[in-house]
Amino acid sequence: MYRFLLTPRWWGINVFVLLAIPFCVFMGSWQLGRFEERVDNHRGASQETAADQHKAARPLAELLPVDKETSGDRTTATGRYADQFLVPDRDLDGKRGYYVLTMLRTDSGKALPVVRGWLPGTADPAQAPAPPTGETTVTGALQASENPGENGVSGRGGLPTGQTAAISTASLVNLVPYDLYDAWVTLDEADSGMTAVPATAPQDTGLDLKAFQNLGYTGEWFVFAGFVVFMWFRLFRREVEFARDAELGLIPEEPAEPEKEQGQGPQSETTVTV
Repeated sequence: MYRFLLTPRWWGINVFVLLAIPFCVFMGSWQLGRFEERVDNHRGASQETAADQHKAARPLAELLPVDKETSGDRTTATGRYADQFLVPDRDLDGKRGYYVLTMLRTDSGKALPVVRGWLPGTADPAQAPAPPTGETTVTGALQASENPGENGVSGRGGLPTGQTAAISTASLVNLVPYDLYDAWVTLDEADSGMTAVPATAPQDTGLDLKAFQNLGYTGEWFVFAGFVVFMWFRLFRREVEFARDAELGLIPEEPAEPEKEQGQGPQSETTVTV
């Protein structure tokens, strides 16, 4: 009954199944490993960010350029506040509000974007406290420039004058006439009754969309493996039933086509000339 398994057709099916199942399991395990790696990175980055809050602040020049190691480290810089901008649509503790971002012009000639705090509600220049005058020394967590469209950072344009969607050099360089550091700082203690903005983990270290994509791909590969097994079993059962029916004579024989009688065909008129 099972001799059909030795036919070339079933040899091909069996070889495909034996190769497809391990491949699907391997790919699913690899995607699961990628997800677990991102989870570990997120956990480690969160712990490192919390630990950075207790480190002694270091001069800005020692921490640049910002990378995964220096992001979140406490830094200090001295200068004078200049232009001020509002960063709308920023959530804090489950509430919608905006950042108050002020440029700190240092002795190097470059300006450091400083988030002085967060305020609830719609961005309103009249509600944002004016920056301190004179020489000021700031201390806070160093952050890398944001990329619009990532980690909840808005990429929309057409904002009113005095607002910016992302805290990045690429966005701010068009708003101020001086050079900028490719970084920004969020103060440990907010100014003038505002709420301090906590430091965030470096990019590609959190449970972002890519992490959940890996988890989704994991499920898809395992589903593919199960589908291959299901289809093989279904084909196998159909072949077994067909073979059983054939042994019991339950499969009717196909009627043979009737042969045409020899010499029988369309009559043709024959003219005999005498």
